[in-house]
Amino acid sequence: MVFKEHQITFDSRSHQITNTNIWTPDSQWLVYDVRPNGASFTGLTIEKIHVDNGQTEAIYQAKDGAHVGVVTVSQQEPTRYAFIHGPEKPDEQWHYDFHHRRGVIVSDIQPKVAVNIDAMDITPPYTAGALRGGTHVHVFSPDGSRLSFTYNDHVMHELDPTLDLRNVAVAVPLQPVIPTTKHPREYAGSYFSVIVSQTTAHPRPGSDDINRAYEEGWIGQRGYLKDNGQWQRWALAFIGDTRAKNGEKIPEIYLVDLPENDSNYAIAGNQPLEGTETTLPAPPSGVKQRRLTFTHDKRWPGVVNVPRHWLRASPDGSKICFLMKDEKGIVQLWYISPNGGDPVQITHGPDNIQSALSWDSRGRFIACVCDNSVMLCSCQNGEMRRLTERTDEAPSADAIVISPDDRYVAFMRDIEGYRQIFVVETGISWNRNDLEQE
Repeated sequence: MVFKEHQITFDSRSHQITNTNIWTPDSQWLVYDVRPNGASFTGLTIEKIHVDNGQTEAIYQAKDGAHVGVVTVSQQEPTRYAFIHGPEKPDEQWHYDFHHRRGVIVSDIQPKVAVNIDAMDITPPYTAGALRGGTHVHVFSPDGSRLSFTYNDHVMHELDPTLDLRNVAVAVPLQPVIPTTKHPREYAGSYFSVIVSQTTAHPRPGSDDINRAYEEGWIGQRGYLKDNGQWQRWALAFIGDTRAKNGEKIPEIYLVDLPENDSNYAIAGNQPLEGTETTLPAPPSGVKQRRLTFTHDKRWPGVVNVPRHWLRASPDGSKICFLMKDEKGIVQLWYISPNGGDPVQITHGPDNIQSALSWDSRGRFIACVCDNSVMLCSCQNGEMRRLTERTDEAPSADAIVISPDDRYVAFMRDIEGYRQIFVVETGISWNRNDLEQE
């Protein structure tokens, strides 16, 4: 059954939603930024719009030449909004870039007041719990206590841009970090931040080495069950770029189990948490990434990078969903257990999956774009149900996000040169823990 889609933004500017956590917990509001397009980071405001009545509110406005974007929402009260903040008073030496940006949080308790997530210290000796560069796509954990994000390093970039490898990092509520600022671009942060992935500039062909870690996702609402029967409370999955024996880049899936006790994040492993003048910051003691997929020998190896998508785990933590080509070269939905094993193909259709994806609250359905329509896929049998009419131009691939109450899917279309936000009903209703189609 195809539902009528509803356009909810109409003004003559672009509206960009992030790939996850864009709904307020009550499923009433959608948050967005106003970049002209995804690659042009020149938006000045973070905003939200009421889905039913179209009311809009400015959450935050940047000042002093800074720009903001890529907003996500915590799923607990009080509602908090995390987003990227570019540098104030940019100049030729210091302007917005992968390694020159930070995460901030604005809370409904303190409207329009941005609090730094990550601290930055770029002057040796560096500070444990502070980072040395830029952070991106800040996603609250399901309980709202911590955040994950990707990271690029200013110190390595200055040494040699090829050593500025993208990594995955987390910010935990251990303690605020206040560096002894010696450089005008250094600042304090309200969380203790550490790198949790491990990269190398020159991965050994055929090995588990990676030179890029990205597109991460939290595992489960409360973690996942290990094969040994123990419950792992905190974990992140991410994509890592490996090298085949012939040197070809092959993206694979990795997972890192994280400490349950926040104080353990401050315990260094073999390398300093804060990094050195010639090395990147390093993960805490005992935090070691584990490779989950081994696709080098497949006809179409690797997780696909087009469409760009982020690893998304089912609410119970048992499945990590991703996109990969089947034997015919068609991009399909797959999942793998956080414990490893063989990937399981979910869809078997003739058309490529065309977008990022999201789960419903019970882990039974995944929303995505396929055949130029927003679709709802059953994880039990891979059946695809069309929610929107097929159009000549597909909805934007960037974000297809189900609301917390499972009523709507939010997505974007380009209309007369501007990106606009749309919603469509899912047709999901929950009755006595069983699914019924309305």
